[in-house]
Amino acid sequence: MRLTDPFVTFILVLAIGVIVGVLFEKYVRTSSWLSKQVAGPRRVLVTSALVGIAGAFIGYHIALLATLPRGSLVPLIAAAIGAVAIVWGWRTVKL
Repeated sequence: MRLTDPFVTFILVLAIGVIVGVLFEKYVRTSSWLSKQVAGPRRVLVTSALVGIAGAFIGYHIALLATLPRGSLVPLIAAAIGAVAIVWGWRTVKL
C-alpha cells in the first residue's frame, strides 16, 4: 500500500482526527465538570474525537486545494493542524 492510495489516506486522516480529539480531551481538559455529569465522560470523548475527524478532513482538503503535493506528508500535517484548530475552536466557543 502506498500513501497515495485513497483508502490509506482516508484511514490516516481518520486516525489523525481521532487521536487529536482524544488527546485534546484527555490533556487539555476544557470541558466542564457539569457537562461530564450531564452527558457522561464517554459522550464527551466521542464528541471530541468526531470533531477532530471533521477538523482533520477540513485541514487535509484545504492542503489539497492549496495544490500541495498529494503523495507527501504535507497534507497529513495539515490534517493534524486542522484537527487541532477545529477542536480547539469548538472547545473554546461558548454558546
